[in-house]
Amino acid sequence: MMTPITDSSDKSLAIDSRSLGNLKMSVKDNSPESIKSAAKQFEALFMNMMLKSMRQAGGQNGPFDSEQTRTFTSMLDQQLTQNMSNRGIGLADALVKQLTNNAMNQALGNSDESSSVSSNLRGINSYKDTLKLEPQSVSTTKSAISTPNHVKEFQEKLEAHAEEASRATGIPAKFMLGQAALETGWGKKQIKTVDGSESHNVFGVKANSSWKGKTVNALTTEYVNGVAQRKVETFKAYDSYAEAFKDYANLLTKNPRYGNVIANSKDASSFAYGMQKAGYATDPQYANKLSKIIKQNLSA
Repeated sequence: MMTPITDSSDKSLAIDSRSLGNLKMSVKDNSPESIKSAAKQFEALFMNMMLKSMRQAGGQNGPFDSEQTRTFTSMLDQQLTQNMSNRGIGLADALVKQLTNNAMNQALGNSDESSSVSSNLRGINSYKDTLKLEPQSVSTTKSAISTPNHVKEFQEKLEAHAEEASRATGIPAKFMLGQAALETGWGKKQIKTVDGSESHNVFGVKANSSWKGKTVNALTTEYVNGVAQRKVETFKAYDSYAEAFKDYANLLTKNPRYGNVIANSKDASSFAYGMQKAGYATDPQYANKLSKIIKQNLSA
């Protein structure tokens, strides 16, 4: 359970939002302790923002990454922030000096610098809001880093076809783009025909006996009883991405096994786990991988 921060405490979590309210109340007496607490709190908020930005810039796409690990990483960042703020980086000292000078000027009746410590604290909290920190949450904030170029290029190439398939199925276009990204490694591992040209099969759809179109044989990984095995399978080949998305939409709408997927694709997780439950892929981690791609790269 998170302990509320009092005016004199330096040992609470660095971004506990309740402490800001306490500081606003106690700062009215302009005491040195209140000024110091306010400055240290803002310094902690600033350092927490920097830690989150560094985490996001480095990426969190490791094999063990999950919602749970991100939550605990955020909690770790909070404690690291608190430890670092106890040492300080100089920002709190500068704020203490500024706020103390303003308080002294006010006591002496200097109208030119009559802004009170309380107004300075309002400025501090206004700046915190500008930084878009959410101290009431222990989950990491959504990355503000721009979308990677390979994701943008993939979207630009296939988005129009995904929108068309979305109108036919009712499934959000970004869910389909996420699946195409997973199946092709963002377009870098597409199935090639014997002459090296594109098969346009971005969904890894296999050809059965009823398929009358072109085909291509390719080496793929299948899981048998949870064990990965390399096999040569026969896949469909299309003349265009538009044809591939149209066939994919037909597969989902006309095959009864995907009926629940279309009916229950309210979010990325339900879509991903629905596809896995329907038997779209044999990889036991397929749903986790698909859900992560959609949420981390296509949720904007």
